[in-house]
Amino acid sequence: MEKLVQRLVRDELKYRKKLLVLEYARGIGNNAEACRDFNIPDSSFYEWKKAYEKEGKAGLRRKRPVAYSHPKKIPIQVAEKILQIRRAYQLGPERIMWYLERYHGISVSESTVYRILARNGLNRLAKTAPRRALHTKRYAKTVPGHHIQVDVKFLTLKDDEGHKVRRYQYTAIDDATRVRALQIYRKHNQQCAIEFINYVIEKFPFRINTIRTDRGHEFQAKFHWHVEDQGMKHVYIKPRSPQLNGKVERSHRTDQQEFYQLLTYTDDVDLNRKLEAWEQFYNYDRPHGAFAGKTPYEVLRSLLN
Repeated sequence: MEKLVQRLVRDELKYRKKLLVLEYARGIGNNAEACRDFNIPDSSFYEWKKAYEKEGKAGLRRKRPVAYSHPKKIPIQVAEKILQIRRAYQLGPERIMWYLERYHGISVSESTVYRILARNGLNRLAKTAPRRALHTKRYAKTVPGHHIQVDVKFLTLKDDEGHKVRRYQYTAIDDATRVRALQIYRKHNQQCAIEFINYVIEKFPFRINTIRTDRGHEFQAKFHWHVEDQGMKHVYIKPRSPQLNGKVERSHRTDQQEFYQLLTYTDDVDLNRKLEAWEQFYNYDRPHGAFAGKTPYEVLRSLLN
């Protein structure tokens, strides 16, 4: 506190000296003589004179020094890329950090990404689902295809005329790699579930051992025996225990935050095309938090090698 007071006193004395010299020079009408009388360099005098003419007495006050270019300042192009990725994919700071390093060769810290998002009002994801307590032990299979979790996400969309449209997203996710398969159907029944499983068998590049679902009507006897006929097992999770299919449930939240919130629905063809692009991005390009930034297909390749 004492040092602060001393500095303020020194600044005030310097301010008064500058003002006195300028007033003296104006009074005698000779700048060089004023500099000799007060024993100050000509350069300092003309610097004070210029500041006074530009800002008045305030220009003679000591100003806090500000660096014109901070050596560690993030380039504007990088900040714009961070904001672009956030708006396009709704990724969090950690995934944006991985994405920049992987696809753009840009190394920034997670905290830097967060500060840039916060500075631009994008530090919070819209409509984030509330967290719930985890009351089961987490597990992860290490063999691709050992367990495939399957579930249905109910969608309420609007067409061009503003009418509500109900659609159903069938989702399958491999427990070991998080590789996913997605399809949209107009109906919600066993026939759609069977068609989806056929799509999953064709889509996944590994043999499937077990399909795990809840006890919804779309996964009953007809579906069950179709799965068994394909040489796979079909098991049900315990009633009222969606956390036992936690990976597919969590992936649906990702769909909502990073895909459907950015979606403009026009018609079924357009919707399926966009969903196919999202499936491709999720499997091949999107850094996954459970794998320290690796994509599902990178994890798959590492497990198969």
